Amino acid sequence: MTRTRHPLDALLAAIVLAHLGVTVVHGWAHSGAVVPVSVPANIFIVTVIIAAPLVGIAVLRWGSVPAGAWLLALSLAGALVFGVVNHFVLESPDHVSHVAAAWRTSFGVTAVLLALTEAFGSGLAFWRAAHARIP
Repeated sequence: MTRTRHPLDALLAAIVLAHLGVTVVHGWAHSGAVVPVSVPANIFIVTVIIAAPLVGIAVLRWGSVPAGAWLLALSLAGALVFGVVNHFVLESPDHVSHVAAAWRTSFGVTAVLLALTEAFGSGLAFWRAAHARIP
């Protein structure tokens, strides 16, 4: 049985790959600016921000469309909340205005790009999940 691909699925995959690329560059800026990340934050980053969207795309493509779309929607929404709170709300070394001047631009730009990919991706994934047909 061949499943018909929804055009949104390719867009979601592209957003997740773009998000992964921005995450790598943001991690590089974190290291360069020597911004500390706690163990619980690292666990959240690896599982929710990096792994879950990739698993969501795989499930969307080869498994259950609703399950994959919901995993994408929830993981990207969680990443969005985590990033906005840590980069723009809480006064901490992870706040964009507290990063070392030499790294502030790359750190800030990637923080904004993460928020944009997460907001756009989670919105599309929520729509996809809400409109997925369960066979």
